[in-house]
Amino acid sequence: MEDLTQRQVDILKVIIKEYSESGIAVGSEVLEKKYKLGVSPATIRNEMVELAKKGYLKKTHFSSGRIPSAKALRFYINHLMKQKELSTTDEVSYKNSIWDERKEAHRLLSQATKVLSQKTGLLSVATTNFGDVYYSGVANLLNQPEFFDINLSRNLFIRLDEANFWERILHDFDKLDEEVMCMLGEEDFHDPIFDTCASIWGEFEGSKIKGMMGVVGSKRMYYDEIIPQVKYFSNLISEIFKEQGL
Repeated sequence: MEDLTQRQVDILKVIIKEYSESGIAVGSEVLEKKYKLGVSPATIRNEMVELAKKGYLKKTHFSSGRIPSAKALRFYINHLMKQKELSTTDEVSYKNSIWDERKEAHRLLSQATKVLSQKTGLLSVATTNFGDVYYSGVANLLNQPEFFDINLSRNLFIRLDEANFWERILHDFDKLDEEVMCMLGEEDFHDPIFDTCASIWGEFEGSKIKGMMGVVGSKRMYYDEIIPQVKYFSNLISEIFKEQGL
């Protein structure tokens, strides 16, 4: 798989799992004690060194352990992750939660961002080709340790009111031939302050209105659960806009 051996893939998977759950850099000792990898601690250390050389792991300033890089998370999302399907109950719940607002785009997108933030526990954002930005769930971010960093939180909250920032992201999405866009850390946000952040976006398009809806949170978000929700909800918005001629 790409430039990784199967053993390296197995080790990378458990590093991502451990990091997602703990939020701290992962050391070989933790992997050896907690996960049955069938290899010695020395072998785990050597493989982690190789993964770092290949750009899948990186060090933090505060620990001797390693955290998965954006490259590792993208590899996980594209090749290793199994998306969790939404239940019929969840789909009906999403639809019912916005159905009464379907005739007016502004009310629909305002309600949709509230619902998505409640369902995911993240910050939800929607933006349109008219420069409108809707968001909900700012307080959700403060449940995540990454956003205890006042500089990160301040910069993100400033961005929420900058339509041009979201228009650039929408423009980037337009160039992709993908149903969902994942933005992972500094490289995708084009700003080192956002290195611990991730966002997942789905596109919607009606007769007149085009835009995207998604969530912003820590890179430790559970992509297998979040991606299907964003995908379903953005597709639902498209269907409603087209039915209503919006």
